Amino acid sequence: MKALVTGATGFLGGRLAARLVGLGWSVTAVGRNETAGAALTRQGVCFVRADLSDETAVLSACRGQDAVFHCGALSSPWGRYREFYDSNVLGTRHVIAGCLRHDVGRMIHVSTPTVYFDYTHRLQIPESGPLPDRPANAYAATKRLAEQEVERAAAAGLPVVTVRPRALFGPGDTAILPRLIRANAARGIPLIGGGRIEVDFTYIDNAVDALLLCAAAPSAAIGRTYNITNGEPARLVEVLQQLFDKLGVPMRGKPVPYSLVYGAAGLLELIARLVPGSREPLLTRYTVGVLGRSQTLDITAARRELGYAPRVKLEEGLDAFAAWWNEHGGGNG
Repeated sequence: MKALVTGATGFLGGRLAARLVGLGWSVTAVGRNETAGAALTRQGVCFVRADLSDETAVLSACRGQDAVFHCGALSSPWGRYREFYDSNVLGTRHVIAGCLRHDVGRMIHVSTPTVYFDYTHRLQIPESGPLPDRPANAYAATKRLAEQEVERAAAAGLPVVTVRPRALFGPGDTAILPRLIRANAARGIPLIGGGRIEVDFTYIDNAVDALLLCAAAPSAAIGRTYNITNGEPARLVEVLQQLFDKLGVPMRGKPVPYSLVYGAAGLLELIARLVPGSREPLLTRYTVGVLGRSQTLDITAARRELGYAPRVKLEEGLDAFAAWWNEHGGGNG
């Protein structure tokens, strides 16, 4: 079997590519990071350095594939809308075109539960849950547009399955947990409302399991979208306490009111927009919302229709991440 993995130099795509090679697949990986691409090559992956906005390169990479796993995206709480659009919307459009042109057996599209986020507390959201009229940020807006591209393609006959994995973590994570660890070391973690919000996480290998299940799922799954999590909702402060206990580092939580931090983040965003060349603000309103508003997902459909059953529990995943972080000198090794 032959597979193309977009975004293969990222966290999820890289782990998926390695798993596929281990299962005997012939894997082509598309990404922009040449260092990560070289590491994939050493694992037996055929690496193609390309940007998703490069239509010719994406179309070519889809040729001869049995499955295309579209993990590539620009994911950030801050940035220029045009850059998100080129990567997330145009990139998805190019992958769809490649799958249709080369008669790919199945496309698995990785979306995000950020499309649900509306700055309110929402628990056990089903895939049919309402989406906000105004997306939370450019990432959410363009990932929703990408889903609409996929929905149109599915209606036109493309065999595609979409997943929305929530808050990926594990060894190799460079985003969620590392940011919290660095915030803890620098200023302390802002615990909005005492950190009592309910959150979901997804261990990286569980997410890879879900992608493989999508590739093998019966035809009834075609055109469907599935939430993916560990299925273990927990309070944020309790997860953080577990993490820092395992790291052997004191947690420096700083209780703060939501309205105060949200207002400060809005001011920082305004300054960043007005000052040419500004970097991402220290805080964004979206980041404050994620830390201050509960969001958990209902994964009943994935369990029932895909046979998804998270193998690695949250605590086991935190153990694995903490061991990796400490072994690699704070994740930099």
